[in-house]
Amino acid sequence: MRANRAATARETRVTGERSLLLGAGISAIGIGMYVPFSLVFFHHVTGLSFALVGVVMTVTGLTGLAFMPLAGAAVDRYGAKRVNLALYAIRAAGFALYPLAGSLPAFAAVALVTALADRSFPVVQQSLIGEVARGGARDRLQASLRALQNAGMGAGALLVSGVLALWGTGGFTYTAWGNALAFALAGLLVSRVRPVRDAGAPPAKRAQAGYRMVLRDRPFLGLTAANFLTALGYAALSVLFPLYIATWLHGPDSLTGAAFTVNTALCAGIGVLIAGRVRRSGARRTRSAALGSLLFAAAFVAQILLGTLRPGQSATLVALLAIVVVYTLGELVHSPSGGALSVSAAPEAVRGRYLATYQLSYSLATALAPSLFTGLLAVDGRLPWAVLAVAALGAAAALVRLERHLPAEAVYAEPATAPAAAATGSATAPAAAPATGSVSATA
Repeated sequence: MRANRAATARETRVTGERSLLLGAGISAIGIGMYVPFSLVFFHHVTGLSFALVGVVMTVTGLTGLAFMPLAGAAVDRYGAKRVNLALYAIRAAGFALYPLAGSLPAFAAVALVTALADRSFPVVQQSLIGEVARGGARDRLQASLRALQNAGMGAGALLVSGVLALWGTGGFTYTAWGNALAFALAGLLVSRVRPVRDAGAPPAKRAQAGYRMVLRDRPFLGLTAANFLTALGYAALSVLFPLYIATWLHGPDSLTGAAFTVNTALCAGIGVLIAGRVRRSGARRTRSAALGSLLFAAAFVAQILLGTLRPGQSATLVALLAIVVVYTLGELVHSPSGGALSVSAAPEAVRGRYLATYQLSYSLATALAPSLFTGLLAVDGRLPWAVLAVAALGAAAALVRLERHLPAEAVYAEPATAPAAAATGSATAPAAAPATGSVSATA
């Protein structure tokens, strides 16, 4: 039995997988070196005022969102690996040029090009997972990449803190060049991965239907809508937690730091372990993603109880950290299954377009979260948690309901375990769609 499992693991190992994971970890270190200090980082690197930097970042960030559909089309035309390498090269060049962009036009130009690459990268990386892995290997890569990204960003934040301690604010320039080096090295490593094709299957034809095919795919749109509901919960940790602690629980800022530390440590430390247990259980991806949403809902209900009881500071700390543990478990269960579900349900020939549309659910949730949470919090501190709990429960119900309409290779990590009846999907896709995707597939 052990030998069989080991053989299966070897068979599903992705060519160049270690290079892919190492590259993702290195690029995450680069991201961690500037994301926590983004405004301060660009202010010191360029010498421009905080106000100008803020305006440029907002405008370029929104433009980057608008560019995502083009990135999806580029993946379908040129392949995820080529576009991934191009984005790494653009990001490396952008950070190498930031210290030289001392004028507003120069900074805006470099920031725009870099933002286009940054915003498009999640779409392309998800597409790359679909291009290089099959079956349960996709779930494993999802979990491993998430763990490495959390660990890398934490290491990057610590690294830049050390750089600033040694060289002061002048160290931000070295940090920018360090980011450029990290992205360049990550690109070199990712170039070693190899796309895979199903045995005997001809290369997929590039689709001509474009985004009209995506918009006709009702199961896919339902999956995207369900993910939007869950994505609001993902935004809660960075947006709602700090506000709730400060304004409703009247706790110290250190509670926010403790919550982030616990979340990051668990994601980096046990993310792969949890995903592996879920995968070995044979659970359908829809069911495990729904379980993650239910854990989110449990954490949100617990926040309502905590905000109602408002115990002393020590009890609040213990309760809050316990809630963060439940919340993080939901994240660790949902993320690999939800990600692999979207990748596996997308028809291969238009995977980029499908995943670009799916990724918009995260982007829209992130954009909406600040105004939604602050508005609800102004009415009652428990109200945003109630809305999030209902949203998470709705997402779980939608995932289970969509299960029968999604292709078997998306719902099941191992196609051999899927009943033959589950192989049928909706008939919205054209006949040219490859057999490896959904006939009504989702991204």
